[in-house]
Amino acid sequence: MQKKDKSDYMILAVSHALDLLEQFHAEDAVELGVTEISRRLKLHKNNVFRLLATLESRGYVEQNPITGNYRLGLRTLELRQSMIRQMALLPYAKPALEELVKECDETAYVAVLKENLSVYLYGVESHATVRVVSRLGSRLPAYCTAAGKVMLAGLPENDLERYLSRTELAPFTPNTIVERDKLREHLKEVAAQGHAIDNEELEIGVRGVAAPIHDYRSVVVGAVIISGPAMRFTDGRVRDELTPLACRTAEAISVKLGYAAPTAGL
Repeated sequence: MQKKDKSDYMILAVSHALDLLEQFHAEDAVELGVTEISRRLKLHKNNVFRLLATLESRGYVEQNPITGNYRLGLRTLELRQSMIRQMALLPYAKPALEELVKECDETAYVAVLKENLSVYLYGVESHATVRVVSRLGSRLPAYCTAAGKVMLAGLPENDLERYLSRTELAPFTPNTIVERDKLREHLKEVAAQGHAIDNEELEIGVRGVAAPIHDYRSVVVGAVIISGPAMRFTDGRVRDELTPLACRTAEAISVKLGYAAPTAGL
């Protein structure tokens, strides 16, 4: 059986929506009207209007109330900023994680918070015979993972409250924090101590520790995570070895991103 080309799976409406957004790339296209977009895309005005209405509802375009024309919305800027942060983050994260794994021989990752999920962008595997299944590329619930909790703790208060009000806190294990007030207080502790621990909250037998990565604005843009079997992640080792390593690695990456760590005592 011949394998289909990816173009065979294209959804025409999605393709048209992307074509529409790309029209704003030209220097003379800060704002465009329905008629002009229709001419450029060779689509009927009714189709263009429906595409614009959909994109406007999601924040990708907005209508100028004075001219009636359309321009790019804030959502496109947010996506661009996310891409820039991720591109800037990875070159510094890779060597830092490699050095981290050399020191502790446990699997380490860098994750970012995207759509309220902890997304694992890059990882270095442990050489140990017994290790957890790789989470590279995974999109995990933020409220019950070390990386997710440390990034949630860095959110502005309004964003955190929005997350807490809209997220279903499902109990993955008996250790999962599912009470909103309890999670809110726990995240305050995480923010104060500068690291988070996954105490088998997502998966029994797996523990982890994470520390926040800050950018030049002191905004939390990611996390360094060390993850492994609970039998090796004893309380003493997490406290004395793994937590300091995660924090030191996260701070080293943060400094590369222009972060100026607060001076002790100030």
